Amino acid sequence: MNGLILADASADNIDFMIHGLFSYTIFGQEVWITTSHVCILIVMLILLGFGIVANRKLKHAKEVPDGFQNVVELMVEKLQGMVGSTMGKHAPKFANYIFTIFAFILLSNISGLFGLRPPTADYGTTFALALITFVLIWFNTFKHNSLKEIWIDKCSPLPPWLPIWLPINLIGDIAVPISLSLRLFANVLSGTVMMALLYGLLSKIAYIWPAALHVYFDLFSGAIQTYVFSMLTMTYITNAIGDDE
Repeated sequence: MNGLILADASADNIDFMIHGLFSYTIFGQEVWITTSHVCILIVMLILLGFGIVANRKLKHAKEVPDGFQNVVELMVEKLQGMVGSTMGKHAPKFANYIFTIFAFILLSNISGLFGLRPPTADYGTTFALALITFVLIWFNTFKHNSLKEIWIDKCSPLPPWLPIWLPINLIGDIAVPISLSLRLFANVLSGTVMMALLYGLLSKIAYIWPAALHVYFDLFSGAIQTYVFSMLTMTYITNAIGDDE
């Protein structure tokens, strides 16, 4: 499990890369289980455990909430407010999805505090998240708009019989998952690299005073990137739905 640690305390062994832990063969292809897979599993188990405890606690909720119940209710209230203010009447349909990706990305981003390599510092993770959003965007585009409306939109701002804007708009649509995933990936990876360099170059001295940098790279930057990804997801989906009632 040493490969899960952010970096070794040695200037000659600065490590922020993804490592293969073991491999197996399926259909003649070698498949590796990497540190990213293990970190994702840890994050998922933490979220699953929190969800089970929260569910049981709320089933026996007190009229005067205690500490844990207060935390859960505050989290749900704030997330509902964020989704509701962005998606309006469409919020109930997508609240669970937004809650899930928000919790997963946030916990992944701050996992560096616990000595893990953040799963979101792996482009395979962020691109997969962006692809889910991309599928939701186009699913709701075709669900809530006619083919004529889609054609007019993709040929905007000129009339549909002169679609010179169509290629540009299509390129913009294809760029959505790429920009979403790269933004999250690059910001988290840069923080991971900076902290690895700090621990590696300063050796054991770095373990005494990196709290302020962890607050910025893991907590502050991680929270900001989580919020940005969630807000962009909600905005894209709301725009795809349009004025459909």
